[in-house]
Amino acid sequence: MSAKLTTLTAKLTTLSVLLTGGLLPAQTPALKDAFKDCFRVGVALNQSEFGEENAAITELVKAQFNSITPENALKWEVVHPEPAIYDFALADAYVAFGEANHMWIVGHNLVWHSQTPKWVFQDDKGQPLGRDALLARLHDHISTVVGRYKGRINSWDVVNEALNDDGTLRQDSWMKIIGEDYIAKAFEFAHEADPDAELTYNDYSVENEPKRKGAVALIRKLKDQGVPVTTVGIEGHLRMEWPTMDQLDATVDSFAALGVKVSITELDMDMLPKAVVGNTAEVSARAEARAELNPYPKGLPDAVQQALSKRYAELFATYVKHRGTITRVTFWGVTDADSWLNDWPVKGRTSYPLLFDREGKPTPAFEAVIRTAPSQ
Repeated sequence: MSAKLTTLTAKLTTLSVLLTGGLLPAQTPALKDAFKDCFRVGVALNQSEFGEENAAITELVKAQFNSITPENALKWEVVHPEPAIYDFALADAYVAFGEANHMWIVGHNLVWHSQTPKWVFQDDKGQPLGRDALLARLHDHISTVVGRYKGRINSWDVVNEALNDDGTLRQDSWMKIIGEDYIAKAFEFAHEADPDAELTYNDYSVENEPKRKGAVALIRKLKDQGVPVTTVGIEGHLRMEWPTMDQLDATVDSFAALGVKVSITELDMDMLPKAVVGNTAEVSARAEARAELNPYPKGLPDAVQQALSKRYAELFATYVKHRGTITRVTFWGVTDADSWLNDWPVKGRTSYPLLFDREGKPTPAFEAVIRTAPSQ
């Protein structure tokens, strides 16, 4: 074989690997194609990923997914770090990546109790703002951020995690200063800035009955008031033993009965030993590192991998059953190496919560998920 032919063959082999999303056989359908008649399949991206710093990861994202969510690029502390300063450098790059690849682009998020600078709730003397002043600040932020991407960002997580685990409203600074109508106001401001955008209320652990009842009551009240909430985001930070599929069925059906769509917004599967009480994704939760909490630092035993694959298959079969109500399923991270679960709630663990391993190779769970698609 000539040197030129050898070089060409090597290039074609590399291209084939990239086009199939990182070491997938060419005949294996991508997630976005396998479920094209059911829902969009999305992924959360960090700065290096939408910045295309790793060619193989970039091609994996392009090959497998048709929706993207930013992990941090659109959070308040990033885009609006000081009262008179907006910084859209990362957000612009994120949106440009989605547009270039014809993806459904999600904005995450506008109102949250976390990753919001303290100055947002304070006057220039460090004293708490009054209701009207904070509402004005909220309106300025939403109109500026949403307005900048009008017609470009398709869906916004408007209010994030406003409920406690018992279904009551979280007593954060938004609630204490404005009152519970801060939620309605945020949706109204977002709709005003982009009337065509999908607007989502997003939360975790709504599969648990007390929180689900609180979420249903909240969405029903907003709908009765004419507030333009169109979608409920079920985060989907799940465990091997929780939730049951009956819990998931009941949750999706409860929101569908209110006339809203459902998105699975932050899907991952925590299969490591539980380190905190309850089934929570509270970002502030922390636990001390112990050897027994990190049992698989060098890889998953085959039996555990099989159990993870079975769990993912069960989950996606349920999502497929609810196609028409569920319009998007988004994974919270591209590969296991990217997952926040490596450092939450215990720093330095080795977690395996996604469908692509640390090298970007599809896991057996990926194959199990693909087999649940109606076309397979």
